[in-house]
Amino acid sequence: MRPVLTRRSRYIAALAAAGILAGCASDAPTRAEIEAAQIAAEAAAIAARTPPAIRMNQSVADAAAVYMAFSRDMAALEGGFTSPEQIQAALRRGAAYDPEQISRGLVAYASILALQSPEFVSGVRGLADDQVTRERIVARIVADPGYASTLPGAEAAAGLVMATLSADINALGRAANSIENDAYAIQARYDPRRAWGVAEVVDREGRLEAAKARSAQTFRPAAEEASRLFAAAHSGGGALPVSGAPRNPPYPPAVVNALALAALAALGYAGENARANTDALQFDRVSQGCLAMSKLNLFQCLAASRPNYEDMFCLGRHIVRDLATCSRGAAMPAPIVTVSDVRPADPPAPAAEPIVIRPVPPPAPARPITISPVPTPAAPPRPAPSLTERLNTQPVRPSGD
Repeated sequence: MRPVLTRRSRYIAALAAAGILAGCASDAPTRAEIEAAQIAAEAAAIAARTPPAIRMNQSVADAAAVYMAFSRDMAALEGGFTSPEQIQAALRRGAAYDPEQISRGLVAYASILALQSPEFVSGVRGLADDQVTRERIVARIVADPGYASTLPGAEAAAGLVMATLSADINALGRAANSIENDAYAIQARYDPRRAWGVAEVVDREGRLEAAKARSAQTFRPAAEEASRLFAAAHSGGGALPVSGAPRNPPYPPAVVNALALAALAALGYAGENARANTDALQFDRVSQGCLAMSKLNLFQCLAASRPNYEDMFCLGRHIVRDLATCSRGAAMPAPIVTVSDVRPADPPAPAAEPIVIRPVPPPAPARPITISPVPTPAAPPRPAPSLTERLNTQPVRPSGD
């Protein structure tokens, strides 16, 4: 038996059904909501394909500022010192560097130079369409920094790095030549500085100990210079006035690490949370070992130096020139020595036969010259007489016969 529904109960049931239908209708997405969801999905897909912004942590810019400032300060030195105090002031400036800090600054500065290449920045960023690919490239660079040298645009970036560093290194070389030549010139009799130039250095032991103490100090980067380099690293290229023709691999170790560091920054993986990787890539064994040895040579030179002109030589040779030499060895390609094939020596030439000089026989006596008369040419034969001539030459007979 079916339950009997009163009019009131039927009315309540109808209201409940209408509410259910209304609730179902409200749960269905509207057209505007569907379009908004599509736009959000497309934006998310584009964001996944777009690499993050260039990121380089501040410590890299600080290290680069230290190297650049010290290198250019030493390149500004030149001969022509006018007093022993001026020499000692230059020595204090030149000795006050930590080899490890300058070595790390060289690589850091080179990495910011590499980021001035739009070809390299866009080439690296164009390889990664999604985060998975970017992370795979980053992992490969961290495992093998040399991989960055094979990325698109690496030749252009290496050209900028090596051309800029080469110009700075050449400037250091000119400064070293100027100082060393001045150390020789001041010894000449006609040089008015000779009197104090050949005099012994005042407080030799004290200035040596001061040089050792200052060598353990580290530089603080100039805030303005570090800020400028930090902005240049994030510019995407062209912020620094540098240029250079592309250079093909292989590259020296400092350039290899600089390209790897720049590639990580271009992919957005060299920020403040990636200092472990960026610190590791700034280590360069070649320049750090060279600069450490230069310090020992400087201390030995100062220990042996007595007259002021020898301190000038120590400054030029073991501060300015060594900085150029160590930077060149780390960032410039080694010269290529070509050895030709070994060829056997040519056999000795046969000994020449002795030259025998024989007497020349006297000339034979001249024979008398006989001049014979020239024979008279014979008369040509006379032609046979004609019939008329024969008739005319016959004797005439008398008419009576």
